Amino acid sequence: MGLVFTSVAFALAMFAGMLAFAEAGRRLARKRAAHDPDGAWLGTGIVDGAVFGLFGLVIAFTFSGAASRFDARRLLIVEEVNAIGTAYLRLDVLPAETQPGLRESFRRYLDSRIQVYRKFPDAAAVAAELEIVKRVESEIWTQALAAERGFAPAARLLLPALNHMFDISTKRTMAMNMHPPTAIYAMLFGLALIAAMIAGYGMARAESRAWFHVIGFAAVVAMVCYVILDIEHPRQGIIRIDALDRALVDLRAGMT
Repeated sequence: MGLVFTSVAFALAMFAGMLAFAEAGRRLARKRAAHDPDGAWLGTGIVDGAVFGLFGLVIAFTFSGAASRFDARRLLIVEEVNAIGTAYLRLDVLPAETQPGLRESFRRYLDSRIQVYRKFPDAAAVAAELEIVKRVESEIWTQALAAERGFAPAARLLLPALNHMFDISTKRTMAMNMHPPTAIYAMLFGLALIAAMIAGYGMARAESRAWFHVIGFAAVVAMVCYVILDIEHPRQGIIRIDALDRALVDLRAGMT
């Protein structure tokens, strides 16, 4: 709920701020027009186009980056399931007497991997579970090396699969914490306010306020920014990837 509250607060603050700045822009234009009716809007179109163009680019790149990272996180889940499943199947190349211990370690490893994502976003609990993952990884590697002594074909098959499995674990951990710097969101917020002020300035020629357009503009921008924040944190907000973790659970159920 923490991220949902933060995202909603960010969107509402942007919405309210844009309304206020649009009104400020309108009042500024009306005041200037009272003193200089002919020059109040002279040459403003160039600045308007530049600011709105920049604002659109920032929103587009921010949204595109969030969507790309969202898709990458989903693909990493699939890749991890495949990597663990492949490594587990390759245990068959080991001598029969060495397999039960490794299979049990694999089951404990997968249990910990599942718990990492179930405990998110509790940072302390996730960090503790990741430490367990690292210990089990070390156990699996040690057991695999001991089991493969004298069995070169097994080593050529199993060790690369284990390396890939451990690498995916690290990639997913890094992907969870990979987000744009706060300065990007601050710039987006600031540009939204400036764009709203320019829009209010440009609509000041009319005697009455165009509330429908002002509110619609502010609402659309605020909703887009909310979605960007939500997609950036797919385990805390409304748009989630938790359902894909079912593949890990199903894999664990098949490890008999």
